[in-house]
Amino acid sequence: MKILVVEDQKDISDIVAKYLEKEGYEVECVYDGLSALDYIASDTFHLIILDIMLPFIDGFQILEEIRKFSNTPVIMLTARELEVDRLKGFDLGADDYVVKPFSPRELVKRVKVIFRRLYNESNESIIEYKELKLYLKSMKLVKNDEEVDLTTTEFNLLKVFMENRGIILNRDQIIALSFGNDYEGFDRNIDSYIRRIRKKIEDDPANPKYLVTKYGAGYMFGGENDEH
Repeated sequence: MKILVVEDQKDISDIVAKYLEKEGYEVECVYDGLSALDYIASDTFHLIILDIMLPFIDGFQILEEIRKFSNTPVIMLTARELEVDRLKGFDLGADDYVVKPFSPRELVKRVKVIFRRLYNESNESIIEYKELKLYLKSMKLVKNDEEVDLTTTEFNLLKVFMENRGIILNRDQIIALSFGNDYEGFDRNIDSYIRRIRKKIEDDPANPKYLVTKYGAGYMFGGENDEH
C-alpha cells in the first residue's frame, strides 16, 4: 500500500513516515500544495494524509481537485480545531480528520481502519478478467493496478457483461439485466454507454478487445471468441 503524506513541517512528516513505514507501507512525502498535485497526477496512491495549512495551495483546494478525478481516501491532518473546518473537509470528501497535536500510533490505527474498510479483498467480491478487476462491494474498477472512474450506470453495465463473459447479449437483455424490465430509456442509449465504457477500459476503443460487437446480434464481453 502506497501513502502520500502532504505536510509542510518536515519534522512531523518524518515522524508520520517512520511510523507508517514500520507497518510496511510505502510512503512519499511532499511539503507544499503544488508538489502534492504533481505527485497525485503522476502516481497512484492508496491513501493521502493531507495537511490543511500548506504553501501555495491549501489542503481544502487540493482535496477539491482530488475529488474531481479520484476516490482515493484522504485523512485531513491539521491544527485547526473549529467544527466548521472539520465539516468543510468532510463536505469536500475527506474520509477522516486528525487534529494536531496527535499520536502517530493513533494515526496509524486510523490508516489501518480505512484500509480494512476499502481494500480488504476478503470482504470484497471481485470479478477478474485479464487486466481488469471489478470490485462489486465498493463499485470500483481497477485496470493494471490503477483505478478507473465509472458512473453508477457504467458500473452496472460492465458488471452484467463481466458476469456473462462469452455470452452474446442483445440490447433488451442488457437493459433487463442492468436496469430491470421497467427501464424506460431508449435502447439505443446502450450504444452510447458502451462507447463510454470502451474509452475507459480499452487500449484502443476503435478496436476493442474486451467489449466486442457481434453485428446483428448484440455485444459480448471477452470469452474464447474475442474479436479485435
